[in-house]
Amino acid sequence: MSDFARALEDSRKKVDAVLEHYLNALPRQQAPLIKAMRHGTLLGGKRLRPFLVYQTGRLFGLPSINLDAPAAAIECIHAYSLIHDDLPAMDNDKLRRGLPTCHVKFGETIAILAGDALQTLAFSILADAEMPEVSLQDRLKMISILASASGAKGMCLGQALDITLAEKQVSPKSLEIMHRHKTGKLIRAAVRLGMLAPGQYNSVTGRYLDRFAETIGLAFQVQDDILDIVGDSHSTRKQQGQNQKIDKITYPALLGLDMARVKAKALYDASLASLKSIASLGYNIAPLVALARYIIERDK
Repeated sequence: MSDFARALEDSRKKVDAVLEHYLNALPRQQAPLIKAMRHGTLLGGKRLRPFLVYQTGRLFGLPSINLDAPAAAIECIHAYSLIHDDLPAMDNDKLRRGLPTCHVKFGETIAILAGDALQTLAFSILADAEMPEVSLQDRLKMISILASASGAKGMCLGQALDITLAEKQVSPKSLEIMHRHKTGKLIRAAVRLGMLAPGQYNSVTGRYLDRFAETIGLAFQVQDDILDIVGDSHSTRKQQGQNQKIDKITYPALLGLDMARVKAKALYDASLASLKSIASLGYNIAPLVALARYIIERDK
């Protein structure tokens, strides 16, 4: 196992344990709502957003106890977004991470409520969790950043644009705007939460990290679009070719597969340029370089 694979697995196990802790603290563990929340949150996944929180905070030498809460909070938001994204009114996906999607297993009503409850749980975690070395001002800023990245200025706007873009002619620019909101804002938020924990949000290094997050966030979505065509259901553990089935506008559909790959590579190169600037300030960027490479080389 490579150093990156080991770090990613360690991060996944850590945030899963934190999520398990908060989900176990909820009342009536056998209630359908709580079961659906657990299904949507703990059924696996790469946990790239928590990994970004942990690695950004550790860049500045911050202990994990200060990073567990933001890592878990952002994964709650991500899990809620996937539950809602899979609904019949959205993408109508039946398979997620090799298992039935939340609405297939528990029904649409419970799935919607599970997503709603995970969203509010994220902010409860950020408000109440132990973060001994994080100032109250930075904790409040974390809540603000996650709310902005999740709502009408971020992910929800991107999801709304995704729906409307499918109904008319789309330019590469409008597709990029949609993805920068739908996927990119939450990935950038992960890095920003990791910067806030050690109080580095407005630092020179923080500005380079912000640029890294913007480019790698879009690269992640371009690669996702490519995998919908060239991947297979066994590797991706979701319905292959689903974007094409519902006439969803993607980078391969708009630019062609070869040009989509060129786009992903250009974004990867831009992310590395930002990381090199961080390295010049004396920081260990190896885990983030490995993450960037993984994002454009992954097959699932």
